Amino acid sequence: MANQLATCSVVAKEALAILENMLTFSANVNRDYEAEFSENMNRGYAPGQTIQIKKPPRYQYRAGRVAQPQATVEPTIPLVLQQGGCDLQFTAAERTLSVTKLEDKIAAAVAVVANEIDRQGLALARFASPNALNPTGAAPNTQALAIQAMTDLNARLDEMGAPRVKGQRTFITAPRPHGNMVAGMSGMFNAPGKISEQNNSGMLVPSFGLKLGMDQNVDTHTNGTQVVTGTAVNGAGQAGASINVAALGGTVTRGTVVTFPGVFAVNPQSRQSTGVLAQFVVTADLAAGATAIPVSPALVTNGAFQNVTASPTAGQNFLIVGAASTSYQTNVAYHKDAFTLAMVPMWTPPGGKGVIDVHQETSNGFTIKVTEFYDGTNDVPIMRLDALFGWAAPYAELSSKYYTT
Repeated sequence: MANQLATCSVVAKEALAILENMLTFSANVNRDYEAEFSENMNRGYAPGQTIQIKKPPRYQYRAGRVAQPQATVEPTIPLVLQQGGCDLQFTAAERTLSVTKLEDKIAAAVAVVANEIDRQGLALARFASPNALNPTGAAPNTQALAIQAMTDLNARLDEMGAPRVKGQRTFITAPRPHGNMVAGMSGMFNAPGKISEQNNSGMLVPSFGLKLGMDQNVDTHTNGTQVVTGTAVNGAGQAGASINVAALGGTVTRGTVVTFPGVFAVNPQSRQSTGVLAQFVVTADLAAGATAIPVSPALVTNGAFQNVTASPTAGQNFLIVGAASTSYQTNVAYHKDAFTLAMVPMWTPPGGKGVIDVHQETSNGFTIKVTEFYDGTNDVPIMRLDALFGWAAPYAELSSKYYTT
């Protein structure tokens, strides 16, 4: 068979296949909102614009015979599309090569794009997930600790109401904790095929209802200088996305996870207490002396969207998960609906006027556009790879960070 020249169509297909294989975190999140972007592109959506994603309404149970009509409230969260990519410059000799001989260059270019998409998703997980386990940061390097990590994470997702559907829960770890877990679980009884796969690849196979993956882009969070016992809640009956406290004695960083006294999480359907203190993520950096803590999710003490048992107890201290001034890798377990990635087709320019060729390829919800144009000043062809994508966390509570140091 004759060598296939590296046209935009061929490069787009090759690049997309490489992109799909390189994504780890992004491959296991919700992709259902892409259709809404694609349908609206004809009406003028473009990079930088925002779409409001609607979340399903919730209602309360009615006891007895008499109807009690309830208003329908559909909360929304923003998802912003952004454009990014990588550009290749070819020599005249390289431009005549087959796609096989350019594969390494294409792979290197796509790796940059895949890395950035995953990096942004994992940064979102760090800042958006309100839950955090393993505050000591101890490595899961024994069989008992590895099993405990996965069972504790599953329990937290259960408490948050995450469905237990096969293949919809994932645990992504940084390289070192992933290696620790491989070592920790090496002595477990498993089918020979599973053991062989894990030993040959050095990667964990699905276990305990979790798909397991490793990603070098797992983000690192550093707690501020505020001591973990916090300061006293200032005022009774507080709710919402900001809680007043006595002046902080140190800094609190965005992404820090906190609990408030007397505030327990509830089952999202029954609104009954789980018996576990609700956790919240701080949404902005705070300097020493600050007297209000902005958090997510907002505290809701009653109604269809109730998520806690009560308001914080006045006069008692809030608590910080982890230790002051300590850095943690924010490995993350999540149900696929916790985060969403939209990656949609873009406008393609017509041929001529400097454009040599253009092609856009879509597969399994991933889209990449390849455009080749000519730089007349330097007498070289340039090929650009572009992606239009956006991240959001519609159900961040269906996720939990797992700290390791």
